Amino acid sequence: MQAPLLTRIALAGAMTLFASLASAGITLDATRVVFSAPAKETSVVVRNQGANDIMVQSWVEPDGNGPNAEVPFAITPPLVRLAGQKQQVLRILYQGQGLPTDKESVFWLAVQEIPQKAKGENALQIAIRQRVKLFYRPAGLPDTAANAAKNLQWKLVEQGGKTALSVTNPSAFHVSFSGSTVKLLTGKGAGTYTAAAEMLAPGATRVVAIKGSPSVNSGATVEFDSINDYGGLDHITSKLSN
Repeated sequence: MQAPLLTRIALAGAMTLFASLASAGITLDATRVVFSAPAKETSVVVRNQGANDIMVQSWVEPDGNGPNAEVPFAITPPLVRLAGQKQQVLRILYQGQGLPTDKESVFWLAVQEIPQKAKGENALQIAIRQRVKLFYRPAGLPDTAANAAKNLQWKLVEQGGKTALSVTNPSAFHVSFSGSTVKLLTGKGAGTYTAAAEMLAPGATRVVAIKGSPSVNSGATVEFDSINDYGGLDHITSKLSN
């Protein structure tokens, strides 16, 4: 009799979890937010796609790869009650100082549904949190964000006795890759290899290992998809500098 009892408990828990997820429905109208100076504020819309009223809490936090400095942003309203099938505009305000003026800075915008008080003792409550990148873009930066991915500098280097791929971002903008890899096409009659890809900050250089042992000729290229300001994908093909 032990097994059927455990099965019923597991099934009840799964049904409660499914019901909680089904009733939770906060969504944002953007997959990233670009705050372009000299504007003093920008906004994002959060929607409650569920049937019940919820509480929504919002804040900005630093990017884990950057300095742990004070976040110079405020959100209004930071806490709001949102009725079912309704939406709320969240205004993001910048205090006007504290960030570099010669390159982009990146943060995280977090929007979280606060679980309501459970009606039953055995109800499972889940806090649903959305996190999207918030880019602060100073005025007067050279070139454009659209060209940053096209202008990445790729070359082959030696690392630990093996061939690796080096990429440098000479622009003032962050470059975000779609997926976790880029493709190295070694030229006609040769193979295709992959290397890890992460968001590359302005002025940064990263060296990543290549899976396999490529034999590269003069026709070698790197292909990848970058994420633009609108959350869409731009397919880029770049030649190796060496």
